Amino acid sequence: MAVKDLEKEKFEDLMNTLDELVTDLEEGNGDLEESINKYSDAMKIVKVCNDKLTNAQESVNKILKDNGNLEDFDVED
Repeated sequence: MAVKDLEKEKFEDLMNTLDELVTDLEEGNGDLEESINKYSDAMKIVKVCNDKLTNAQESVNKILKDNGNLEDFDVED
């Protein structure tokens, strides 16, 4: 699995794939080499999902001002 290809996938689809990989690993399906490949794929998915969540968090923390500029969202006391 190439990271570039994973980046095109939807977050929810990646999480479903990750869940399947983890289930297979927990059940011990496959030989050692196959398990290592599944673990490697799972770690790639985790990285892409983390990046997607970080980008989403940064987007949510910004607000579009009246002048059309994006600025950090700040809650006034």
